[in-house]
Amino acid sequence: MTDQPAPQAGAPLSDDETRQWASWAHLGGILGFLPSLIIWLIYKDRSAFVAQESKTALNFQITVLIGYVAFSFIGFFIPIGFLSFLLWIAAVIFSILGFQAVQRGQAYKYPFALELIK
Repeated sequence: MTDQPAPQAGAPLSDDETRQWASWAHLGGILGFLPSLIIWLIYKDRSAFVAQESKTALNFQITVLIGYVAFSFIGFFIPIGFLSFLLWIAAVIFSILGFQAVQRGQAYKYPFALELIK
């Protein structure tokens, strides 16, 4: 057997790439939690800022998903479908605000989010 070198993480990201991937993690939240999850898994070792922002976006999107499930369950008994719509609108707005903040190089904190991924 020959000794093979251990696989290494990719090279660190440039400042532009860091802002790009961190901002896409937030904006991808419009589509759900998968974009931020994928970005976090791929880039968490290449940029501390991308790791932080994608994890923040992921936690927010998981919180929103829990809200959808809760509203769906409650809505089964009481017709409150408009709450899911309002939650979706809030998720879109906060995702866009996160995108804009990270584009400016600032960290973004959502007004409400469970910290499930640490």
